[in-house]
Amino acid sequence: MKILRGETVAVAPVRDSHILRNEWRSVFAVAALLFGVTSLPYLFAYAFAPPDRVFMGMALNVPDHAQYFSWLRSHADALLISNRMTSEPNSAVFFNLLWWALAGVGRMFALDYAGVYQVLRAGGVVSFVVVAYRMIAIMIADRRHRMFALLLTCCTSGFGWMLVLLKYTVAQGELYFPLDVYVAEGNTFLGALGSPHFLAAAAYVWCFELFLRALHRPDYAARRRLLFGCGLFAQFMGWQHAYDLLIVWGVLSVFAVLRTIAERAPDSSVRAVMRHMLRSRYLQGVCIVILISCPPAIYALALTRLDPLWGAVLAQFGNAGVWTPPLWRLPILFGVSFLAACAMIVRELRRGDALRSDASTMLTSWFLASFVLIYLPTDYQIHMLNGWQIPMSILAVRWIVEYAVPKIRAVHFVMRARFVAAAFLAVASLTNVYLFSWRILELSRHQYDFYLSRDEVSALHWLAVHADADDVVLSSQSIGQYVPMLTDSRAYLAHWAQTVDFYARRESVRRFFAADATQIERTRILLAHSVDFVFVGPAERSLPNFDPRATAGMRAVFSQGDVVVFAETEGPKD
Repeated sequence: MKILRGETVAVAPVRDSHILRNEWRSVFAVAALLFGVTSLPYLFAYAFAPPDRVFMGMALNVPDHAQYFSWLRSHADALLISNRMTSEPNSAVFFNLLWWALAGVGRMFALDYAGVYQVLRAGGVVSFVVVAYRMIAIMIADRRHRMFALLLTCCTSGFGWMLVLLKYTVAQGELYFPLDVYVAEGNTFLGALGSPHFLAAAAYVWCFELFLRALHRPDYAARRRLLFGCGLFAQFMGWQHAYDLLIVWGVLSVFAVLRTIAERAPDSSVRAVMRHMLRSRYLQGVCIVILISCPPAIYALALTRLDPLWGAVLAQFGNAGVWTPPLWRLPILFGVSFLAACAMIVRELRRGDALRSDASTMLTSWFLASFVLIYLPTDYQIHMLNGWQIPMSILAVRWIVEYAVPKIRAVHFVMRARFVAAAFLAVASLTNVYLFSWRILELSRHQYDFYLSRDEVSALHWLAVHADADDVVLSSQSIGQYVPMLTDSRAYLAHWAQTVDFYARRESVRRFFAADATQIERTRILLAHSVDFVFVGPAERSLPNFDPRATAGMRAVFSQGDVVVFAETEGPKD
């Protein structure tokens, strides 16, 4: 297939960005290929799990997915839910639209959390690829260039593979800047592999298309309907990931300001400028979108300001230690696509093409505004990277077509443009090749947290039947993170943010299972948070060498293999 040749990339007028039926076939083929390749680690894990181990259905980032699956279980019975990843009793005030909807899907088709997760992976991949291509079609007229931009959006990654090479050569086993390799935000392939909720959230991109199309409606009523639709869709997405509203509001605001300035009146007096700003259809449109989409943001703000427990959860968001890499390391994170995009945006700004149309201004605003958004002084700043790969890939394709291909062909006249495109795509994908291989290797070890023993799973199923919703289960974090998603009970220790006083609670668990802990010390830990059950299995005995038989006041209520569940029955003894 001919992808591109050395020429100028034309921008499609928004009203003329029609996508043909054969294009859609190619788009869905890309989505199917992306989903199929990223499904292989899951098939491998299920197929080659040892007889005594159970693959728990997650190939990446178990703690966070266990949190989401706890919401899934709770939302199956209620619209508003409580936080069951901490032992403190708390009100049912939390709502997440994505996991409430998925809970309904699970009920409708009788799927467990693992089945629902694969539905999310498929839906996230398809929705992201579709909205990404629709935006690409607005920014690029030539259908060959569009497809190349889509492939680059789905495959692009950074120079993390170089860090891996250094790790196994001169770095003596140390991986420099590991987050620059494993960050899923902004990496479509890694999102499809193990963080599909990021791809689902990136559907906010459709807001930009709706906004652009609204501006090109000559009829005021039609324009207003599209702006209201844009605001409603932004609100819909905000009920899933409220922080993505910052991306929508930020990009649209920058776009509106730039278009308003570009169309300013010749009169440069302050009064004339202010009058022009107030009458700007761009700024008026942004105000409409923000007003309609703000309820999720107000809810999230109220939740974390008025409820002490959720305020404590937000305050612990920094416990993950995941921040946007500094500016000089962004090339490591995004690789050749980032460098090409930066080169192209500089060229367009110099020659005055960056603001020549609504579509070009949206692309410029999206790319440049992200440099501010990803460094917002918040603990969740790294999530602002989500979706940035789309404008980055569009700009990179423009640079390749308009600059790289002509330069290379001037030196090597026999070099075909398709070879240049294939080479660029291959280099951009190298880190994803490592990430895919790393997942297979990691899952082949059959270790926590991706696998539990069959005895541990049986014990959790026993708790699901015999424990009450208000019961608290104490265990290692490896088991505790599974308690809320597989039972209706609360966990003493489960998650780095959702468990209140996480570090203190982790130390308490370590002391409880320490061989030199006294009976009184253990009992005080149990009473401090009204612990009802103690889960003791291989993970707990490694913390270290805890012997439950040496602790009085506990009775075994479940025993299978090397797993015992105890219930606390007596108070402290002097």
